[in-house]
Amino acid sequence: MRSTLSTRRLRRRLVSLSLLLVATNALAQAPSGDEEGILGSASLGYLATSGNTDSTNANAAFELTWTLETWAHEFRARAVKARSDEVTTAQSYTAGYQGRRETGDRSYFFVAGDWEQDEFSAYDNRTSEAIGYGRRFIDTERHELNAEVGAGARQLERIDGTKEGDAIVRAALDYAWTINGTTSFSHELTIESGATNTSTVSLSELRARLFGMVNLVLSYRVRHNSDVLPGTEKIDRFTAISVEYEF
Repeated sequence: MRSTLSTRRLRRRLVSLSLLLVATNALAQAPSGDEEGILGSASLGYLATSGNTDSTNANAAFELTWTLETWAHEFRARAVKARSDEVTTAQSYTAGYQGRRETGDRSYFFVAGDWEQDEFSAYDNRTSEAIGYGRRFIDTERHELNAEVGAGARQLERIDGTKEGDAIVRAALDYAWTINGTTSFSHELTIESGATNTSTVSLSELRARLFGMVNLVLSYRVRHNSDVLPGTEKIDRFTAISVEYEF
């Protein structure tokens, strides 16, 4: 039953994100294809242990960015699955979209939509939509720092079935450091604050080139919820080692 309900929720969330993308494209008035560029990456990680407990943990991620003269469309998805003694103990799926329209050398407006189903956390699933303003404070050959602030709405469902919806304020920081020709570091911090809960997600990644377009990625992701049900933790942590292919 839970699998059927999860599939239905996933379909509804994907429809919502699709409608958001269609609305964004209608506003974009994109320029000719001469300025288009598409970059993407796909990664897969795996960890196994044996002995007193046999467990496997797999994580996968996918990102695609389509850059136009004044617009950039970013799509991303991530999955984590944990199994112990041949039984799935928890799984997490996230998907998101962000569109950015440049308004100057360092400024832009954005529209964003995110969906998450997470059996590791105190919330079964969540969806958020936001629009706002961003500013590129640092833009050099080796360092880039973006900051964003916006407003929107959020829909939550706790693990006990309780549903919540509220208006939110969204703030984000995005930092990238090119250490050398083969190594880079990035950090993303996103805060969504509403009347029922403040959610903070921090993602740090260290990326090293192995060969060609293949990278080794070490990542550390932390999610904090300010309001959770009794007996559940406010902080969830994910540490992953992945092999990534860029295209």
